[in-house]
Order: sequence, then structure tokens, then C-alpha cells
Amino acid sequence: MIPEILVAVREACADALALLLPVSCAGCDEPDVALCERCALALAPDPRTRFIEAPGGVVAVWSGLAFEGVAARVLRAIKEEGRTSLAEALAPALAAALAHAGAGDAVLVPLPTSRQSYRRRGYRVPDLLVRRIGRRPSRLLRYARRTADQRGLDRDARARNVARSLVATGGAGRRVVVVDDVVTTGASLAEAVRALRAEGADVAAAITVAATPRRRPTGR
Repeated sequence: MIPEILVAVREACADALALLLPVSCAGCDEPDVALCERCALALAPDPRTRFIEAPGGVVAVWSGLAFEGVAARVLRAIKEEGRTSLAEALAPALAAALAHAGAGDAVLVPLPTSRQSYRRRGYRVPDLLVRRIGRRPSRLLRYARRTADQRGLDRDARARNVARSLVATGGAGRRVVVVDDVVTTGASLAEAVRALRAEGADVAAAITVAATPRRRPTGR
């Protein structure tokens, strides 16, 4: 209980600080507004799905938005600028992803945040998003080893980087949905699914706020 209270206090402080600082629209930089009406409309849910390979079988990943344009800028503002109040604007997208996954009664398990990222931000982005849809995150996953930053790595390198990096506890016999903010190649989500299944959890699906658009193959 105490850790949950501390998390709530830290998020409230971040929200309060954001109100005291000069503000501009996270989506288009319009002054004096956190998110303008046009950018808010651009965050209307547009669910899409993809499938990832994981030990024990394929898992559907539902996402509420494409990770581009306004959605990408708002997520970056939350993650890189501490503008946690913007998570409220992304809640409908995550809720839509959960609804399409058809597992609303499942336990929501966020991807863990590295210690370095938590120290830098003071909050865990996936957990924050889960709470904004009125649900309680179940932190059943933890890192068993350090991993490198996934940015800049190709699909195979991402998979190698996160392989066997997670351990699950307390998931045996529970129906769960894995939650993250963005899916790119799906390597981190697949590793989370592996760890949860190894613990005996029934992974119903994975959900994210946004998904990076998949590139079509080019060349011959």
C-alpha cells in the first residue's frame, strides 16, 4: 500500500509542477494550452492489431493509435518532459485497445521500467496509463538483468537484447493482459509473455496506447 501511495504522490507533484511551468500544446506547440482541441481530436481511438510470436503460441497485440503525428508527440512529452497530466488524453486509446482485446476482466500487467528510467522520471509510464483508465496495475514482472536501450536496434538485435531479461512472480493461474505504451517490433512484449507463461499465467493479449506503423518491404 505504501509504495502505491508514494507513486500517487509523485505523479500528483509532477502534474502540479506542469501547471506552474509555461505550457504549450504537446501536439502542435500552440501556446497557453496543454493540448489544443484539434490535437485532442487527433487522439480519438483508431484501434489496430498485430500478432507477435512468443513461446507457447502467438499473441494478439491491440493498440489504440498509430505512433505518429500528435500521438507520438504526446507520448514523448509524457516520457521525456514529465507532462504526466497528458496521460488522461491517451486513456481512451488504451481503453479501446483493451475493449478490442476482449479481456476486460484480466489482470493488467505493465512492462517494468528500468531503474535508470524510473530515477530519471520518478514514475512508470505503463503503470501511469493503466491507472488513467481506472485500473490498478499488477507489477508481476521484474528485470532479471540489465538490457541496452532498444532505440536504434533492428528487429533481431532487439530480440537478442531482451531475451531472458524478465522474470514473473505471482502470475500462476491468473489471466493477464500485458501493457506497454508503444509496440515497435514486439520483442519486449514477447519476452514479457514468455516470462508470464513460464510462471503459469494465462496471457490473453497485449495492449498498447500506440503502435509504430509497419514498414513495407522495399527493394527486390
